[in-house]
Amino acid sequence: MNLTTIILAAGKGTRMRSELPKVLHSIGHKPLLRHVYDLSAKLENNTIHIVIGHCSEQVKKTLADLSVNWIEQTQQLGTGHAVQQVKNQLDDNSMVLILYGDVPLLQAETLQLLLSKTNENTLALLTVNLANPKGYGRIVRDNSGKVLRIVEEKDANATEKEITEVNTGILAVKGDALKKWLSQLNNDNAQGEYYLTDIIALAVADCFEIATRSPENEDEVLGVNDKVQLAHLERVYQLQQAKNLMQQGVTLRDPTRFDLRGTITELGQDIEIDVNVIFEGENRLGNNVKIGANCSIKNATIGDNVIILPNCVIENAVVGANSRIGPFARLRPETVLATDTHIGNFVEIKKSIIGQGSKINHLSYIGDSLIGKKVNIGAGTITCNYDGANKFQTIIEDGAFIGSDTQLVAPVTIGKNATIGAGSTITKDTPDNQLTLSRSKQMSLEGWQRPVKKEKL
Repeated sequence: MNLTTIILAAGKGTRMRSELPKVLHSIGHKPLLRHVYDLSAKLENNTIHIVIGHCSEQVKKTLADLSVNWIEQTQQLGTGHAVQQVKNQLDDNSMVLILYGDVPLLQAETLQLLLSKTNENTLALLTVNLANPKGYGRIVRDNSGKVLRIVEEKDANATEKEITEVNTGILAVKGDALKKWLSQLNNDNAQGEYYLTDIIALAVADCFEIATRSPENEDEVLGVNDKVQLAHLERVYQLQQAKNLMQQGVTLRDPTRFDLRGTITELGQDIEIDVNVIFEGENRLGNNVKIGANCSIKNATIGDNVIILPNCVIENAVVGANSRIGPFARLRPETVLATDTHIGNFVEIKKSIIGQGSKINHLSYIGDSLIGKKVNIGAGTITCNYDGANKFQTIIEDGAFIGSDTQLVAPVTIGKNATIGAGSTITKDTPDNQLTLSRSKQMSLEGWQRPVKKEKL
């Protein structure tokens, strides 16, 4: 049987107190709605409809790559009304699954279990028991335990409010039955809305069995209505990522102080990650990688036996095997380090290739450069690659030694095994195997007096 998924994502999210639509707020740097879509996309033979309303154009633009049918709910008149917008596009013989764009951590196993309980005469409903059920619709059962209906809290009496089993809103049922019940909904309730939950009583009246299932963890079905709930689910999500990495052999010094806001597509053995490390984008880590505290790593490839000391920022860069980075180093986009390189404290590298065995250990800026093998660049060296309008390349050939406090004004080439004297400003190409320096003459002025402050009258 084919599957149709309806994801409800039309709400404004007033309690988020934000101009950003609620479903575009993120967990793990991924919008809530994308989490739900990615889960749905794993289900076979599935057609996905997303019902949008508030800031619908912004939602569609942000998630333009999704393979879905966008349906607009111009008036937000309740969850039942939202599903009604899709009614004419439902196949009578398909199974319909209803999800919510602000419930991001639902697991595929839970959905598969729910769908397995659905048939011609059964509606499958996901429920959960909460210690504090305030705000949720309660599951009302008869004395034998059969589900009779769902009552929303604002419509519940005192006895019903004591019920701890609540509705998650997630359900699956055959298309023809759902279409029939959607046509029978009314808004005779405290909110004046069309409740999707009312179809439960209609299903019972039609002699449908209501098969309930619950997730292993209540966090799976928690929605996001404010920033407190968003922060809670962020930590739940990050602990899931940390657990997954540790199960693959990664040592995390403190799993509660780790963020994976992207993916690690390749993962070697014996990796150690200290506290407050953040990964973004798509990353690859080799064997025996050691990453110190407070590092930010985005779209990086890190080779075997690399040591990254604390407080480094690496973005869109490649670090070759057996290299050592930091502390307080920054590798900007299009930086490629060969094997056995050393990049030290307060060194910034941008759009440069650094050859095997080269060292830039202290307080330097290297931009738009091509650096050969076994080059040693002294403290305070700057490649002056920008003239205010255009950028130019610096080439430093194999074996060169650049003295401290040197400015290399691009475009310029430093020859093979050349030495540049400390304190030089190099504006012309330098020859191989020679010392090049540029310094003004040192003078000492006899009788010179240091200025002193004038006394105030």
